[in-house]
Amino acid sequence: MSYKVEFTERALSEFSLLPKKVRDKLAVQIAALADDPRPTGASKIEGQPSCYRLRKGDYRIVYAVLDDQLFVLIVRAGHRKEVYKGMESLARRIVRFTENRQ
Repeated sequence: MSYKVEFTERALSEFSLLPKKVRDKLAVQIAALADDPRPTGASKIEGQPSCYRLRKGDYRIVYAVLDDQLFVLIVRAGHRKEVYKGMESLARRIVRFTENRQ
């Protein structure tokens, strides 16, 4: 059972601004989410339904797992100091993205 992995526009923009070495390492982890959306090392984010984070040094990828749709949505990418800002609106962004997808 393979999941489809996609970025929101914001996450893709943030991801493209990361240092190349970090992007390359995170890209491997992101690709692996298609086979295992909750790998060892992924942590659930408190207060956010179905949201997890992957870590590579000081950088984080925040993503949502939508099991009913076999879908992984990357919603944030960035330095640990910045990536968690604005998390209150995360659930709304996930709902908006999935509604636009249908």
